Amino acid sequence: MKKTIILWVSLLACFSTLAQKTPDTEALKLKLNESGSRYFQVTFLNQAWFRFNDNNPGTTVNGSLQNQSFDIGLRRTRMQLYGQITDRTFMYFQFGQNNFNAQYNATGNRKIAPFFHDALGEYRVSSGNQLKIGGGLSIISGISRFSQPSIGTIMTMDVPVFAQTTVDQIDQFSRKLSIYARGQIGHWDYRFILSDPFPITSNGQTPPAISSSYANFSQKGHSLQQQGYLIYQFFDQENHTTPYMTGTYLGSKKIVNVAIGGAYQPNAMWQKSAQGDTLYQDMKHFAIESFVDIPLQNHAALSAYLGYFNTNYGTNYLRYNGSMNPATGTTLNASNSISGQGPVYGNSYPMFGTGSVVYTQIGYLLPSNRADLSNRLMPYISATFAKYDRLGNNSTTTFNAGLNYFIQGHKSKLSLDFQSRPTYQVNQGDVKAGNRLNSLTLQFQVFI
Repeated sequence: MKKTIILWVSLLACFSTLAQKTPDTEALKLKLNESGSRYFQVTFLNQAWFRFNDNNPGTTVNGSLQNQSFDIGLRRTRMQLYGQITDRTFMYFQFGQNNFNAQYNATGNRKIAPFFHDALGEYRVSSGNQLKIGGGLSIISGISRFSQPSIGTIMTMDVPVFAQTTVDQIDQFSRKLSIYARGQIGHWDYRFILSDPFPITSNGQTPPAISSSYANFSQKGHSLQQQGYLIYQFFDQENHTTPYMTGTYLGSKKIVNVAIGGAYQPNAMWQKSAQGDTLYQDMKHFAIESFVDIPLQNHAALSAYLGYFNTNYGTNYLRYNGSMNPATGTTLNASNSISGQGPVYGNSYPMFGTGSVVYTQIGYLLPSNRADLSNRLMPYISATFAKYDRLGNNSTTTFNAGLNYFIQGHKSKLSLDFQSRPTYQVNQGDVKAGNRLNSLTLQFQVFI
């Protein structure tokens, strides 16, 4: 690990030297009227990851056992097209791909990757932002700001993915076909959503068989999902152009918020009773959170978040997940690993489940004698404290610590992140905590 840290620091210095030559860029924006109130804009984003990972026990990569691995990948590659095309009509599209590394679709066709993330139209009913009605394929949702994050402005290396509660299960990478109302009235910011989820059978994976031990997403029946999110803003109002929520404003706004959110879908889950009958259960999620992002003296800034999540997917639901997993398989089986949803190999850990989660993060943009965001540093830490029913008395605690180097704000930045995550062992049906494992990732983000 020591040699790896030296390697990463060297790469960081190399990228810094090259990236400082990046010229200042303006948005690719076309005015549709003389004042510019009507416009159409295009953005591009790429997040390249260079990662060293301690693999979970039993991990295989293309059939070979590997305790550790190094991989290069594109965590996110996106193109946005959006604009205010009339005084009250807004349109938004996003196209791209995610988690593209050497193991992407290892047994299929690696060229099948990009897809439409969003495609929506929105009409502003009021003269201001008090009421907007929209519909289409969209990430807009309830629960939390991290359920609908602006990935180009993330403060940490990655978002807390557990807040995107049904990602790639009954949605399209957190997007659903929805109709919604959103707006800002005084200090209040609200959004109410009615979504038409996709069936679990269309997510490109073989759904697990119905179980008598734990709930899974139902493969029979269909119901709509209701979501809501309400924010009270003490000072400045948050950005409201798109439904995405900013990760950090880097001192450009004074934001102090409290928020509450939820989601409900009847009969979304199923399991078998002891007598063999099919039982259906509702999916219910709830969260309360606070977000602070404020400027300080000497052009410094503080960004902090604290949230409590109560997630209910039905009896003993648990799902493993690892971002851009660097592995392809495992030598473990149902007798010595946790069975159910998601791969237990590579960098995966229990990320989604019935239970409760506390998530927090804090970052500090270091002071500067210059007001711009060139050559600035922002260290951060984050922690996830989860307690899932399926794991009994074992908690799932994940820590991250990192450093952002803003070459030119969010347009060009380097991020170095260290993660410590848990593992679990199963012995005669009992789940016990195993050794903690680590990963070290360097990200280079470019965004115009």
